[in-house]
Amino acid sequence: MNPISKQLSLWLAVLPLAFFLNGGVHAETIARYGISMADIPLTTGQPDRGAGAYQFTGHTLYDPLVAWEANISSRPGKLVPGLASSWKVDPKDHKKWLFSLRQGVKFHDGSEFKADAVIWNLDKVLADKSPQFDAKQSAQVRPRIPSIASYRKVNDYAVEITTKDVDALFPYQLPWFLISSPAQWEKMGKDWSQVAIHPSGTGPFKLDKLVPRERADLVKNEGYWDKSRLAKTDRIVLIPIPDAMTRVNALLNGQVDIIETPPPDVVPQLKSAGFRIVQNVTPHVWPYHFSTLPGSPWTDIRVRKAANLAIDRDAIVRLLNGLATPAVGQMDITSPWFGQPTFKIAYDLAAARKLMAEAGYSKEHPLVTKVIIAQGGTGQMLSLPMNEFIQQSLAEVNIQVSFEVVELENLYLHWRSGAAADMNAGKGVTAINLGYVTADPFYGITRFVDSRYVAPNGVNWGGVQQPEGRCAGGQDPHFLRYQNPGWVAGQSTRDHGE
Repeated sequence: MNPISKQLSLWLAVLPLAFFLNGGVHAETIARYGISMADIPLTTGQPDRGAGAYQFTGHTLYDPLVAWEANISSRPGKLVPGLASSWKVDPKDHKKWLFSLRQGVKFHDGSEFKADAVIWNLDKVLADKSPQFDAKQSAQVRPRIPSIASYRKVNDYAVEITTKDVDALFPYQLPWFLISSPAQWEKMGKDWSQVAIHPSGTGPFKLDKLVPRERADLVKNEGYWDKSRLAKTDRIVLIPIPDAMTRVNALLNGQVDIIETPPPDVVPQLKSAGFRIVQNVTPHVWPYHFSTLPGSPWTDIRVRKAANLAIDRDAIVRLLNGLATPAVGQMDITSPWFGQPTFKIAYDLAAARKLMAEAGYSKEHPLVTKVIIAQGGTGQMLSLPMNEFIQQSLAEVNIQVSFEVVELENLYLHWRSGAAADMNAGKGVTAINLGYVTADPFYGITRFVDSRYVAPNGVNWGGVQQPEGRCAGGQDPHFLRYQNPGWVAGQSTRDHGE
């Protein structure tokens, strides 16, 4: 696996001193949230537009069987029970997992959550012959749950899932699988486009209004089953504002109350204006995945090492106004899954040029290649400035990179299709830049280097395949670990009411 990596570790947000209060007997608290996406993510159960979308229309409206601990900030979260109150491996067959389901949970439409709903939802994304199969949702989650071989109902409050192989990491896949209401799908005429407007999950918020590319109103679910996660705000209004400076201006003008990922160079201005910057460490990496197809220049480990050595990561940290830390691997160095790499990442142009010369490249005969990147979007941070910095840095060691720039959701299509697909290889693309979380070893490592997950079966985009027992990844350029500028929470003395 060959990524140029950035780890985003500090989320940045701007929040006002007080949310807007509606008039009336009950003062409704409203948080208007300027998000970095061009459209509202899919609301039918499995959000599109990447992992970042789960915070908007995923874990707000829906719940998974197994969840991430989300109420702590001083340490990495752990897996905790969600709609499954417990799970265990069958002692006689370690491929079989028994999930005991939580009782008394109701969907937003009033129907009861039981085992039939779990089976129905698995069919929804895995069984393309089932009436409820939805290709849009399947495309989002199927690569995230590749271990599932089969499943069955045990009783009303228990299901059994069988994995393709003995897989201790399987529970880490399940937070991505969200449960929607079968009864609501029936009520909406078995039409997913209607479900998108009137969805029904079990989450802490309900969808009240959806205007594509304009807004989504989420209202508090007073009957939410997890009382420790009851919403503290009555209404959240999601407003797509993909341009970073436009988001900042919307905040300053009082059009929104919260924004995510402001430009790093405006953070001091926001602080001085009285806005509150909310930051937290998150496991997030910003990588280049390289093609391992015949003819790809990245199959030469000397080239990959040279790319690592060509980047001044501290300079990129300065470019991002300190909102990053240099990456020295796919996982953060504090992660128990970091490993013991023998190649030490550093900034050494002389060593990089020497490696490139050994690989047969020079100023007169540079390595010429193309990378597909996103113009922006949540998780991609400042995609264009960051990629341009890397482009200039690699040119100093005779690697000439050109970019194919696409919209984020288009980039995901290229990612799921794999390096060998005509939309990639046919255009001369040999690497893809796409950010994602690295909260666990499966999501951060396994799915990119296991040959079973070569695209389109998963997101082993580059087609990495090595004989069993050999290292699959090699040395990849890991440039930065981002200090995640997530939201800027505006604590300002100015009035943000409408």
